[in-house]
Amino acid sequence: MALTNFANLTTEQKTVWSMDLWRQARNFSFVNRFLGNGPNAMIQHVTELKQSEKGARAVITLLADLTGDGVAGDRTLEGNEEAMQTFDQVIRVDQLRNANRAEGRIANQKSIAEFRGSSRDVLAYWLSDRIDQLAFLTLSGVDYKFTNRGALRKDKPGVTASDLQFLEFNADIAAPSAARRLRWDGTTNHALVASAATSAVVSTDTPSWEMFVALKAYAKEHYVRGIKEAGNEETYHAFLTPTAMQRLKNDATYMANLRYAQSRDNANPLFTGGTVKIDGIYLHEFRHVYNTSAASGGTLITGGGVVHSKWGSAGDTEGCQVLFCGAQALGFADIGAPTWVEKEFDYENQPSISTGKILGLLKPKFGSIYEPGTSVEDFGVITCYCAQ
Repeated sequence: MALTNFANLTTEQKTVWSMDLWRQARNFSFVNRFLGNGPNAMIQHVTELKQSEKGARAVITLLADLTGDGVAGDRTLEGNEEAMQTFDQVIRVDQLRNANRAEGRIANQKSIAEFRGSSRDVLAYWLSDRIDQLAFLTLSGVDYKFTNRGALRKDKPGVTASDLQFLEFNADIAAPSAARRLRWDGTTNHALVASAATSAVVSTDTPSWEMFVALKAYAKEHYVRGIKEAGNEETYHAFLTPTAMQRLKNDATYMANLRYAQSRDNANPLFTGGTVKIDGIYLHEFRHVYNTSAASGGTLITGGGVVHSKWGSAGDTEGCQVLFCGAQALGFADIGAPTWVEKEFDYENQPSISTGKILGLLKPKFGSIYEPGTSVEDFGVITCYCAQ
């Protein structure tokens, strides 16, 4: 029987395999559904590098509102024009790689072609999952050396740290800015608390529909631009963990909205468990929203300006960092297709496949004209700390 020549794929065939891997990764990826090429997307998708004096860079541009009041009547406008303020946001890019290596043909008891297909599937899922994790850590302002559940990240058993912290764009991680960092007081005042610390969260500060109504009002009053949909409707996307969503479903007002404000058929999210849209807010539950379920209790570990322990004054409250997102909340540089490299070891007895992707992530910031002084704020995302 003829054996597959593992290392003899043509360049075109390798391109086919790499593109197939990327298609699968895009299908698996949660954040993919929020990508868009222009400023009216929650995640602005940059696929090409822009040439500048400093070389090729991935750039997104934020456009600020005009601050002047214009000219009345026939008063002279020429020479009094107002310049537009733009903020170029440079996304650093780096390469993320992984590989599979077979133990040997006998040990695997499978053909080389099966190994290739299996490797493509697991690498595609790995790539999509890591992009999702990194995207939500970036939005949350959490260093990549931590997991999305608050623990120090370890790559493999016996390995003390993950390589994700060495990605170039991890250096641009920034904690939520002052006017974009809130805490939900669901116990005493049932209100948002500005510039809040996680140490003040108590176990009864769980999400409620009242919290999301307050977040939408806060976003509009602080000029966090929503995403325009059909009919010029301005919408926002809110993200919380499955556990926090469970708490929200215990809120009678939310369940009443879900029951009566949606279509009364099998498509109602009450029955399907799908994404909910109420009052211009899409509510998404996702496991990679930052939370403290794996964080240590009591001991405070800091990174990226965020405390990585359980929350509350005693460090024993489980917390969730709800993200309330408008337009251009995140920039995603997606440069080229993944690489696909095949290599054999041990006299062609151990086939291996590696893939690598050049990408970058950035939470845009700008000098807001609507905040006091010269405040630099997160452009399109509000953090709300609550219990879960």
